[in-house]
Amino acid sequence: MHNIDNNDLEVNLDNYQNETEEHEYIDELSRIDSSDADKLLDVGVDTREKDRAGTFIQKDKSVIHCKTQLDGVEVMGISQAGEKHTWLDDYMWKNISPDTDKFTAQAKEKPHEGYFIRSLPGVKTKHSIQACLYIAKNKFSQNVHNVVIAEENSELHIITGCATAPHLVSGLHVGVSEFYVKKGAKLIFTMIHDWGEKIKVRPRTVIHVEEGGLIVSNYISLKPVGSLQMYPTTYLDGKGAIARFNSILVASKDSFLDVGSKIVLNAPDSRAEIISRAITTGGTIIARGNLIGKVAGIKAHLECKGLIINDGLMHAIPEIQGYVPNVEMSHEAAVGKIDQHEIEYLMARGLDEDEAISTIVRGFLNVDIEGLPENLKNKLDNIIFETQKDMM
Repeated sequence: MHNIDNNDLEVNLDNYQNETEEHEYIDELSRIDSSDADKLLDVGVDTREKDRAGTFIQKDKSVIHCKTQLDGVEVMGISQAGEKHTWLDDYMWKNISPDTDKFTAQAKEKPHEGYFIRSLPGVKTKHSIQACLYIAKNKFSQNVHNVVIAEENSELHIITGCATAPHLVSGLHVGVSEFYVKKGAKLIFTMIHDWGEKIKVRPRTVIHVEEGGLIVSNYISLKPVGSLQMYPTTYLDGKGAIARFNSILVASKDSFLDVGSKIVLNAPDSRAEIISRAITTGGTIIARGNLIGKVAGIKAHLECKGLIINDGLMHAIPEIQGYVPNVEMSHEAAVGKIDQHEIEYLMARGLDEDEAISTIVRGFLNVDIEGLPENLKNKLDNIIFETQKDMM
């Protein structure tokens, strides 16, 4: 990853606490506090559990609700999974070294649960599993370790929402995630962030995809956040493995987003695509993408488009590395403002200027995201609608 010399990325771990009280387990989600329920809904987690194959909710360091509705799918806290499956040691910290940086070191030394989600061989989930990592205690550093395994020929849909309580002023989220997509398996993973204006967020993710496997990752961050730095790395290790990464980003004033994806194509006929849509309304967005082609017969494309609505920074860093002949790799990056001709075109059809700009912004953000259930698509449309109203 490029080093950006910016104070926004500096985090002093001593400013945050690693201890907090336990929260009680909630058997029925209808009993969850209404303000908490509203925040969960904002990030795609439905407390009614309608059209959900399972649910995992962690508040601070406590797993407060966890269950699966489907035979062949496991959903539990990572410590419970470690007790149940002695083989989990073969997956934990296999992809990410604890000494990668101070955040991974803290997740190892002062762990606070995280989720374990696994689909057994051949099991295909019709509905999504929903997971939420939620911070309620002020100045708390939530250090989680997540492991997701899609076994051979299985299909797994996960919606994970990350959020903070409405009253929260300061907090840190450190998330180490290791994903394994086995031979012929399919994982669609949608993450929606709604953190808070002073929250620091440091996910660290590595994904391995075997022969014929597919990972689709959708990342959505539309609300203010103090600073976010994430750069998931995916290894396409088997023939015909596919990775598709979509991100929708909005940086309001004082928000700092350093978001990217790195995909290493290690096997013939593997395919990769990184698509990013980003808008700054006064904040900073660094949009990265790195495609690395190691063998012949691979195809990869990177597309990053950014809009500057108000003064801010939109910094696109597309990278392509090919190591052998017969690789097919391309990238496209564009940063600009809303086209005045488009505004005039819409105004000529009866919209006022604000409505015209709003319509253009909404169209720009509305990327067709693969694998979203219908109710979440509608929810996302509403979030985008509210976001572009706030921009205006």
